[in-house]
Amino acid sequence: MCSVARVTHPLTRPITQPLTVRLDADALLGGAGTTPAIVLSALRYSETSKIVRLATREYGVQSVIAKGALRPKSRFGAALQLLSEGQAQFFLKDHRELHLLTSFDLRRLHVGLATELDRYAVACALGEVMLRFAPPDPHPESFDLLRHALEQLEVAPLPGVEALGYRLLWQMVSVLGFEPSLDSCVIDGTPLPESGPLPFSTREGGALCPICAAQYGATQLPAQARADLQALMDSGEPLPVLDAKHGAAHRRLLARYIRYHLGEGAELPALEFWTQRPWIAA
Repeated sequence: MCSVARVTHPLTRPITQPLTVRLDADALLGGAGTTPAIVLSALRYSETSKIVRLATREYGVQSVIAKGALRPKSRFGAALQLLSEGQAQFFLKDHRELHLLTSFDLRRLHVGLATELDRYAVACALGEVMLRFAPPDPHPESFDLLRHALEQLEVAPLPGVEALGYRLLWQMVSVLGFEPSLDSCVIDGTPLPESGPLPFSTREGGALCPICAAQYGATQLPAQARADLQALMDSGEPLPVLDAKHGAAHRRLLARYIRYHLGEGAELPALEFWTQRPWIAA
């Protein structure tokens, strides 16, 4: 689970030389997998070990055990921080859900995320969506998006981080197969006008024509909210400037969409934290 109660990233510069942690080569006598990876969660398993969930480019989301990671002089050191990025090598066990992590060559800690909660909260929400809903099979599109998103969030000007977060989360939803329809009715395919108010149904997965909206029910997005949503969905468009009221409306819409189509009743504390934004004074 992606913890958002406190920021624990070390405030150091990005790693320029790989920090390598490695176990005995004998552990690799089975099938070894090597892949770019991002740490999505790390939980204590025993007095000395951690269970780590990794987003990997070659193998999807995988669970691994990092033996000895909690020892005072562990060779893993600080390599397994939340959202840290590196090259992972693990011993693949057929028909098993838990694999043995044998090395993690740290490339970047994404320490810029720790400078403001706006950045960190969006990053955690993205990591949580990836952790919960990305498949345990190769899905390089979602991994590449997550890696690029973390890089963007580190350096984006703070006033634009909120809108950037909306765009990145919509992109993650879309790349995982749940992109909302905005140009045509999601039920019968009727083309919709290019501007004006838009009937939008979270349940159906996008925009509805007037006939289907009357039959199935929909939320009416005002013309400006529709234009803002279209801009957020199009990475080639400038990010819209949203005031507090309209930003809150977009957060609610996005969070509701994620919970309905991907959540399946699962608790999503990082998404909830990002939605509520408790660090912002009322």
